[in-house]
Amino acid sequence: MQHFYISNRENLFDRLDDNSAAVFFSGREVRKLGDENYPFTPSSNFLYLTGVDKPNEILFLAKKGTEKTAVLFIEPSDEEKAKWVGEVIKKEEAAKISGIKDIRYIPDFYSYTAGIIFNKRIENIYLDLENRYFNIDSIELGFAKEIGEKYPYISIRNIYNDVAELRRIKTVRELEKIEKAVEITGVGVENMLKNVHPGMYEYQLEAYFDFSLKSSGVKDHAFKSIVASGKNAAVLHYSDNDCVIEDNSLVLCDVGAKWEYYCGDITRTFPANGKFSKRQKQLYNIVLEGQKLIIDTIRPGIPFASLNETLIKYYEKKLAEIGLIEKPEDVKKYYWHGVSHCLGMETHDAGRHNEGMLEEGMVLTVEPGLYIADENIGIRIEDDVVVTWNGCKVLYDYIPKTVEDIESIMGGANKNG
Repeated sequence: MQHFYISNRENLFDRLDDNSAAVFFSGREVRKLGDENYPFTPSSNFLYLTGVDKPNEILFLAKKGTEKTAVLFIEPSDEEKAKWVGEVIKKEEAAKISGIKDIRYIPDFYSYTAGIIFNKRIENIYLDLENRYFNIDSIELGFAKEIGEKYPYISIRNIYNDVAELRRIKTVRELEKIEKAVEITGVGVENMLKNVHPGMYEYQLEAYFDFSLKSSGVKDHAFKSIVASGKNAAVLHYSDNDCVIEDNSLVLCDVGAKWEYYCGDITRTFPANGKFSKRQKQLYNIVLEGQKLIIDTIRPGIPFASLNETLIKYYEKKLAEIGLIEKPEDVKKYYWHGVSHCLGMETHDAGRHNEGMLEEGMVLTVEPGLYIADENIGIRIEDDVVVTWNGCKVLYDYIPKTVEDIESIMGGANKNG
């Protein structure tokens, strides 16, 4: 993978103005309680450019004419700390992973930066300023403030969108990792289908998914699992997973494994007792037909935003036919999210998902849903697809999805089926 990170940095250098530097931080560990930290997840953009997943590290890039500089700053070794939490990454290991030859220690970062700013006549510093919430501070904002105070003539620029654009198109190696994450996710979903039964708790069903992931060597989930039965399934991001699964209810499971920092994201909805009621089957098939419509629509050159518009037009017709809505605008009462988002190193991957055209090599979710709280019904069906030259390919297209296939696989596990 070393060539992958080298290539990513070269592509980013092409986007930097002359006499500029770019600084990326891997992130800090967050204290949970006492001497315990929350599990650390590195900045996706830092990881995309270095392959190194340790906290407190810094990537420094500088460009002056044809001269391109890349320096990775890592934590120095601490023998006493190593006795408790293990050794930090060594210079040789960091160089081998990232392909960066110049590896230095964190304490040298500020003096090195000052020297580069002076000697290379740096005019711009690019920072990863992705910040969706106005009141959230970050390492990057703190560093921008320091630069502004010490070097007021330097322009601070946001490089987040540039890296997001690079990340939109996946390489063959990236696709392999995503496919692996999706496959493991799919096996976990099948394990839940085979073991669900009325009377169990949602968290007990969730445990079957977790067991599949651990058995496959997965270290982390792509996101907090949603295991929502009955009325809970009408709450889009319900994740308490602590209710009893009632007989005759539907169970919506939106789950994902992460494999080498790439995510899977799959949703299936199925009857707790193994058999869809007439009403459940009617609504489920509308959602399933909608998903097929969107999958068949996807191809390069299609506006991203048009996918959701297509689904809404489909719902306007279908929901009126069954008497659920009277006016087209009533669709939003039962469906209010987007049908797709980008997938990659993040579940909702970098970039603005409703802008631009679909391109070959993009990975998307396709996840239509209907949520009818008055009937205690929430249905969502989600698969992950890669855009191909003439359409798209569903990744791991083996998870039961039709009413018949779901009832078949559940029939062997549920006596009530």
